[in-house]
Amino acid sequence: MSEIAVILPDGTELSVEEGATVRDAAFAIGPGLGKDTVAGVVDGELVDKETPLHDGADLVIVTDQSDEYLDVLRHSAAHVFAQALQRLHPEAKLTIGPWTDDGFYYDVTSVDLEQEDLEAIEDEMRDIIEDDLDIERVLVDREEALEKYADNPYKRDILEDEAAGDDELSFYQQGEFEDLCKGPHVESTGEIGAVKLLNISAAYWRGDEENDTLTRVYGTAFESESDLEEFLDMREEAKERDHRKLGQELNLFAIDETTGPGLPLYQPNGKRILDELADYAKQLNLDAGYDPVETPHLFRTELWKKSGHYENYVDDMFLLDVNDEEYGLKPMNCPGHATIFDQQSWSYRDLPVRYFEDGKVYRKEQRGELSGLSRVWSFTIDDGHLFVRPDQIEDEINLIIDNILTVFDTFGLDAEVALATRPEKSVGSDEIWEQAETQLRAVLDDSGIDYGIEAGDGAFYGPKIDFAFKDALGRKWDGPTVQLDFNMPDRFDLTYTGEDNEDHQPVMIHRALYGSYERFFMVLIEHFNGKFPFWLAPEQVRILPISDDQLGYAKKLQYELGDFRVDIEDRSWTLGRKIREAQTDRVPYMVIVGGDEEEAETISVRDRKEREAKDVSVEEFRDHLHSEYDEKRPEPDFLADAE
Repeated sequence: MSEIAVILPDGTELSVEEGATVRDAAFAIGPGLGKDTVAGVVDGELVDKETPLHDGADLVIVTDQSDEYLDVLRHSAAHVFAQALQRLHPEAKLTIGPWTDDGFYYDVTSVDLEQEDLEAIEDEMRDIIEDDLDIERVLVDREEALEKYADNPYKRDILEDEAAGDDELSFYQQGEFEDLCKGPHVESTGEIGAVKLLNISAAYWRGDEENDTLTRVYGTAFESESDLEEFLDMREEAKERDHRKLGQELNLFAIDETTGPGLPLYQPNGKRILDELADYAKQLNLDAGYDPVETPHLFRTELWKKSGHYENYVDDMFLLDVNDEEYGLKPMNCPGHATIFDQQSWSYRDLPVRYFEDGKVYRKEQRGELSGLSRVWSFTIDDGHLFVRPDQIEDEINLIIDNILTVFDTFGLDAEVALATRPEKSVGSDEIWEQAETQLRAVLDDSGIDYGIEAGDGAFYGPKIDFAFKDALGRKWDGPTVQLDFNMPDRFDLTYTGEDNEDHQPVMIHRALYGSYERFFMVLIEHFNGKFPFWLAPEQVRILPISDDQLGYAKKLQYELGDFRVDIEDRSWTLGRKIREAQTDRVPYMVIVGGDEEEAETISVRDRKEREAKDVSVEEFRDHLHSEYDEKRPEPDFLADAE
């Protein structure tokens, strides 16, 4: 039998027989690893250990010590939920039940469930876990699978869509329960240490609001009760940090149904923060040699057809008819930037050409998926597009990565990096895609950055490097991207004159530092719990006169601190109430002035950590604020020595 080679995480090749599975490869590495294998990651996709390998596959072996093990365990917990549900409600029809970053969900129908029903299902789940049922994979031929789901149109839909070309289908059995599933799963239900059903919501089949409405039950699972308790505590903390709650309390933004769904309105406090973010990004762009451009909110759809967006994004676009011509609100900024580049003649000496724009874009997300600032119809991307020679790709991407990591460092966010490869819906030849993916992989390998593979998650026009944020609670959010694009320059026939005096096609790089302002703002609200760094805070200093007699002195101080966002609390409250209100509003600094301070022309300073200093000179405080702002320090630190 012939052999194939698979690539291990350290870059070495492992030779195995053609048709070998993940488990076979693990045993080839060593009998101990083979015995401990739970699943595998093949080309970035988590798969069952019995999955056959192909020549050149990237392979990671998953054991109970791997990061991916929790995903496998949660997938099995979803099956335990489905089994428990059907024991208590035999009429329930199952659809899909995947794992998620926080746990799992299962979409079901033909059963009425309320939040109070979850406790009984959870108790049944614990019984199934205690019974330690073996979880076994079995192969079923297509006709038998169709018969099993004769009265379940959702499972039949899966059989006729994702599994359309498979003569044999994998099912997983545990006790009396079986479910159509590709896996992977743990060996037995007893490996699930702790479960909790969280909440119920509505969901559309296939995520399409034209389809049936299903009941979605969310849950989570861990290896131990202590891990579950830690998660539930963090979940309560996350509720307190919810950007929708804080956005209302701190007057940052609102989404009003009378103006339309997914269309955020930024109040003055929120706009001040957005302006600071924009100024910071602008300076980074200018320092990196980018030129500002601006494009309109809509174009003729001829442009979107030329770029490929119409073909791939038309269902998500807002289209309108103007004088019998079709226009579309822009879902992306890149075609406009490509058009600007095309309006001039370029020499190889002119490249790279770098454009940036805070461009408003519009995408018609399904209404059921809209949520605060995390999913909206209208959002702004801090977009950048570079037109480079092929020999400039690596240097330019390295500079972009440095800038993105600078942003992460400024805000105290941890980064996770992944290479996203060709999706099913894409434009361009196999050769172009292979070249682009190879170059991005080489940049990441040479940089020494740890990265994962997101198979099929690239943009339709090219692969990308995805950066994710990890916030103060350890949650992961999608962030900026770097995308390598050989296709759009070809579609727009972009050229520059090379050293040989011939026309050559530039490579287009798409990049953002934040991703979108909306999502980044959401992350910052929750990451900082509304306690923004001094440089970012919408109100930086609040002056608290002890009595109305000091209002004149307070106004003088406001003028002397005029480089900053300073307000005066002039309501006839007690000093204690004024302090509590400033604390609630998360103002970084309070300046307290009474008769003694006015007479000495000094101030008392208090910060939101309740540290205080008296007899402070105004000049000393002002100089510190300038340095704290300029250095973009993460915490107010004028009173750091007072701790």
